[in-house]
Amino acid sequence: MPADNTTHLVAAAQRRHELTRSKAIQALRELEHAGSPVNFQTIAAAAGVSRSWLYTQPDIKSEIQRLREAAREAPTSTVPVAQKASDTSLLRRLETANQRNRELAAENQQLRRQLARALGDQRATRDPATTSSRRHASATIGPC
Repeated sequence: MPADNTTHLVAAAQRRHELTRSKAIQALRELEHAGSPVNFQTIAAAAGVSRSWLYTQPDIKSEIQRLREAAREAPTSTVPVAQKASDTSLLRRLETANQRNRELAAENQQLRRQLARALGDQRATRDPATTSSRRHASATIGPC
């Protein structure tokens, strides 16, 4: 007479069912947290389960439908809510950018003044004899 292994088979099936459920729920939470689209296809692919199996699980099915509806009603955003910058943060970034812009404008003005001074000094130290002969020797601009 063969041994009765049904209790072991039932226990193994129960463990496999619970493992599959936990994979599906974990995939659901990860996709929701990442801001990815939540639907039966994406959950099935992420969890490695079939879509038809997801439809047989009432709690998972209702959660997927709830998240799918929430995504349709919410404005489309590629950034998850937890990662969005606050108004205060954006104002600080704007203030910092404006301050840096003012600093760069002041530095540009200073460099322009230094360049003008250097060019003026260079022009003042040139020998007038070489400057005038160079002007008349130009091939592109000659006397009229």
